Amino acid sequence: MEKTYNCVIVDDDEIDRLTVLVHAKKFPFLQILGVYSSAREAVDFVKHEPVQILLLDVDMPGMSGIDLRSQLLHVPVCIFVTSYPDYAVESFDAAALDFIVKPFTADRFAMSMQRAREYLEIKEKADLFEYSLGHDTIFIKQGHEKTKVKLYDILYLEALKDYTGIVTEQKKYCVLGSLGLLLQEESFQSFIRIHRSFAVQKHYIRKVDTNNVYVRKMSLPLGKTFRKNVEELLE
Repeated sequence: MEKTYNCVIVDDDEIDRLTVLVHAKKFPFLQILGVYSSAREAVDFVKHEPVQILLLDVDMPGMSGIDLRSQLLHVPVCIFVTSYPDYAVESFDAAALDFIVKPFTADRFAMSMQRAREYLEIKEKADLFEYSLGHDTIFIKQGHEKTKVKLYDILYLEALKDYTGIVTEQKKYCVLGSLGLLLQEESFQSFIRIHRSFAVQKHYIRKVDTNNVYVRKMSLPLGKTFRKNVEELLE
């Protein structure tokens, strides 16, 4: 039986609230416990119920989504869904896993739900994940098994809050430790940060457009803050 995670949706706009609800209902692992039009309505419920995922608007009257998140830091996953991209930095400072800008596509929402699910699954078995570095190799321990991954084979790194996804063409691994800390390691100097949540191996970048970086056959989001560094690299 598929494991489910309890979810609460908060948005003061009725149409946006229903839009998020419709998309969320497509994912069987999400158990929608409540849908609220204000942060104040949601806060008491979430404080007393086992909730794993928050889907929050940011700009709401009375109490903002970021203020609500600051009161509910015990909830492991918070994803902001908002019309205001300028709140991105502030939202990640509030321990958000992801930040979706309205209007969003079904693919973008699905990507966020997949990240949430992966993060919660990893969190439940975090003590199983360790890594160590060799000269050109990362050794990943999962339970009693130890896997050797060549650094050259890693396509990109994905931030999953307290963990980092390490993605090759064959498989995705996860290790305990933030993306920022991993990129400080000398062995990862061949990677460039392209987004708050992603870093890619420089030699695998195929092309760049306004919003995306193309790595082999995949496209990854390009953050405005990191665009200049990526463009300079290509020049």
